[in-house]
This record gives sequence, C-alpha cells and structure tokens, in this order.
Amino acid sequence: MRALLWVVGVVAGVLILLGLILEAVRWLIIIGLVALVIVIILGVVKGRQVMNHQTRRR
Repeated sequence: MRALLWVVGVVAGVLILLGLILEAVRWLIIIGLVALVIVIILGVVKGRQVMNHQTRRR
C-alpha cells in the first residue's frame, strides 16, 4: 500500500511539473512571436528610412 502511494505521489508530481513546463513553453513561444513581429516591424521601418535617405542624396 505504501509503495502505491509513493507511485501515485511521484506520478502526480511529474504531471504537475510537466504542466508547469508546458505552460512556460507556451508563454515563451508567445513572447518569442511578439519579439519576432517587433523585429520585423523595426527592420521594415529602418529599411524605409535608409531608402529615403539614399534617394534624397541623389
């Protein structure tokens, strides 16, 4: 009986940790996607600034 309680306790602990890890991974993916969008937007804005600056020189 005692071994069964240990097994159930360990399985419960593993499931809780797995849930926390998956939740953290989901948030990391969301944060990564937001950062990627910001980098793309900044790249487009900086690219346009460079193009406008080059056309003014000519």
